[in-house]
Amino acid sequence: MSVEVLDAATIIGFVEDEESFSGSVHDRFAQLDTDHDGLLSYEEMLKELQNLRVIETHFGIDVKTDPNELSHLYKSLFVQFDHDSSGTVDLEEFKSETKRMMLAMASGLGFVPVQMVLEEDSFLKKAVECESTKVAA
Repeated sequence: MSVEVLDAATIIGFVEDEESFSGSVHDRFAQLDTDHDGLLSYEEMLKELQNLRVIETHFGIDVKTDPNELSHLYKSLFVQFDHDSSGTVDLEEFKSETKRMMLAMASGLGFVPVQMVLEEDSFLKKAVECESTKVAA
């Protein structure tokens, strides 16, 4: 983990950088596709959905959440990715929904820079790295 400064422009710039964004999405998809069939099942995506920790923390402190509620939440999130309701998520669905989620985060974050603790392999960390590369160039 690392502490980084970012704002909406950091995220938007990353999403609009087709090469960086697509490469990151493709890499994450390949990591999740454990059976290498080009599709993500619910089981393959579950760990990634759990890493989002949507309601399991309150200001960084773990809280007990009803396992049934969490299961329902994760299934609902999977459905958001599964645009064609096939029961699996292909690369384009994954990329499209990841983009939508990133832009929603950018909208919520706004244009005032904030410090955040980011996981090393997260899309937000990749956005910061993409911005840093552009600034250095």
